[in-house]
Amino acid sequence: MRDQEFEPFRVLIVEDEALLAMELELLLEDAGHKVVGWATSSAEARDLADTLDVDLAFVDVHLTDGPTGVGVAEYIGRRKRSTIVFMTANPKRIPEHFAGAVGVIAKPYTANGLNAALRYLDEGVRRPPPVSALPVGFILSPDFEAAWKTAPS
Repeated sequence: MRDQEFEPFRVLIVEDEALLAMELELLLEDAGHKVVGWATSSAEARDLADTLDVDLAFVDVHLTDGPTGVGVAEYIGRRKRSTIVFMTANPKRIPEHFAGAVGVIAKPYTANGLNAALRYLDEGVRRPPPVSALPVGFILSPDFEAAWKTAPS
């Protein structure tokens, strides 16, 4: 049974690996969230961000047109009031300022880890600061870490 305050995120997936995107979509929908779009390149991501109402965007760093995910995150952050989370196997490719993203979930991730990150994001975005401990495998950006003063593990 879900908390009565549960409000699903409207999610944009920016990922060029079809199997990873489909798995992420399934996990998000199983958690009660709605995937509103899926992009494989920076151009597709920008077009979708311009036309869709998005609460949360999961963005890979490397897309079909190269390592353009950081630019996509910056674009979405400037144009929308969307929360950005990087999902990448190469967290070191994310700039120090995190391009405005809340944080990064390192690949490979687990369903439990993703669900914990979604709960944490719900708390942090909708009822800040989060009361849960920072989930394993989720790295907060320095700005959000300072603002949210994460709960101890």
